[in-house]
Amino acid sequence: MAQATGLRLPHASSAKRADRMLAVLKSVNARGAVSLADLAGELQVSAATLRRDLADMEDQGLLIRTHGGARPQALHDEVPVHLRDLEAREAKHRIALRAAELIPSGPYAVALTGGTTTAEIAKALSRRTQLTIITNALTIALELAARPTTKVILTGGVVRSTSFEAVGVLAENTFKAVNVGTAILGVDGISAEGGATTHDEVEARTNNAMVEHAQRVMVVADGSKVGRITFAQMAETRQVDVLITDTTADAVALDALRAAGVTVHLVEPRR
Repeated sequence: MAQATGLRLPHASSAKRADRMLAVLKSVNARGAVSLADLAGELQVSAATLRRDLADMEDQGLLIRTHGGARPQALHDEVPVHLRDLEAREAKHRIALRAAELIPSGPYAVALTGGTTTAEIAKALSRRTQLTIITNALTIALELAARPTTKVILTGGVVRSTSFEAVGVLAENTFKAVNVGTAILGVDGISAEGGATTHDEVEARTNNAMVEHAQRVMVVADGSKVGRITFAQMAETRQVDVLITDTTADAVALDALRAAGVTVHLVEPRR
């Protein structure tokens, strides 16, 4: 992904280390506090290696080191966006390709929330002509900014450190000022009971402004998020027209969404 001068995105130096950091983060967030010895045993790495990981993760604001271990930076389950792309990579790629296929040719406006799946969609659409992309995600805007065939509109707003999304009144006003053909939502949960949900209430309100001014609403989510309800609602189920997910999704939850009027597209991750 292109990186603007002066914008430092948190990172790990290798895919293996990033996988390990994601495992550490999930363990710490799930358990509240974890000892260095327990983490070393679970991950089968040395204490010295973990100390370096924890030091870097603390510098990136992902957790807080303690004497002999670590504890969460904040009490929530949200995984930072720069680590989310380690999860369900192939499913997200195939979901993105299907989503791009459903976008009409010719002049058309698409709104994208932040997230790793929507970032994949941005890549899939990057060679299309006559598209206008409206987004509040810095990562997506950077991905598309160098593409001369795509018009990119980036909202204002306060940038969330975990998602690199601009949220709040400035972002909401941008979405209220435009009309889009399709709004594509990356979510933390999608269910017939809860609709499309995320962890942060301000992000949810911003994304709802996108939903309210779209002719069609598409949710993209890997199978682990189907049937799940998280803290804040971005869209009611009746507002969701299309769900694209993979075949690992819970069948009962999918049937409930279909019964509620959502058109479901399933992709098969490569094994």
